Amino acid sequence: MLAPHLQARCPSGDVQLAYRLFGPGPRPAQATPVVFIHGLSYFSYDWVDFGARLCGSDRAGCAMDMRGFGDSSFSPQKDYSIPAMAQDVENLLDHLGWPRAVLVAHSMGGRSATCLAARRPERVAGLVLVDWSPENAPAGSRRVAMTVAGTPDSFPSVDAAMRHFGTDPDTPAASRLRPRFEAYLREVPGGYALKRDPHFRDQFRRQLETGEKPRHGVDLWRALGDVSVPTLVLRGTRSDLFAAETLPAVQACNPRIRTREIEGGHHIAGENPDGVLEAIQTFLSQESL
Repeated sequence: MLAPHLQARCPSGDVQLAYRLFGPGPRPAQATPVVFIHGLSYFSYDWVDFGARLCGSDRAGCAMDMRGFGDSSFSPQKDYSIPAMAQDVENLLDHLGWPRAVLVAHSMGGRSATCLAARRPERVAGLVLVDWSPENAPAGSRRVAMTVAGTPDSFPSVDAAMRHFGTDPDTPAASRLRPRFEAYLREVPGGYALKRDPHFRDQFRRQLETGEKPRHGVDLWRALGDVSVPTLVLRGTRSDLFAAETLPAVQACNPRIRTREIEGGHHIAGENPDGVLEAIQTFLSQESL
């Protein structure tokens, strides 16, 4: 069962953003709030337990579903540009009444978080990038493209979805993962579909067929170099998306960035929550956030 939290929605441009709010409850928050931003194969659900631990009893936290993901609506205009997603984060801050927040962003979420921190530093108190850099390693990029492109339109059952993503639903360990799959699937005629706009799947299918990669419209290395707020970059030691040789380049592009490597793969907050929690807590304490 997830940590206690409130689910709600707010408007942002052409979409409705869904979010999960947790933290001090009726007590006033004493520390800077945190917004948690997921990656391509994740959603707000994946941050709740970790976020509740990080925020504790003195800090408000909010895990958002990015446009086109989870319980947020799909963009009718298919606007999934980095600036649009960065604006969503700022609109969520406005909705929550938070002048500033710490952004903790995993993987693809790091793009919008970095863009907002570079463009609107007065709204971002601190930035934590979890296994994200502006340059994806080829092996990980290929794995992600194959996985996302191979997602069917629907699954006949929750069990079928679990098997597709490598979880045997008949094992005792699967009982812990089933609620997550149930939360990330929506009922459609004939079964269940992922709560993710097929736009992303189709982008990767085109990429595999033609070699055409989606255009960011943003120079992410320049954006990271322009970030002026306290920043921590975490890399999973076994990550196939964030190559070890990219870490010095991240540090060189912005001397204000602190970096740490944490034992784990790409989803380090899920694989090694204690290690990631300690690193972020230390960063927040050192920066008095």
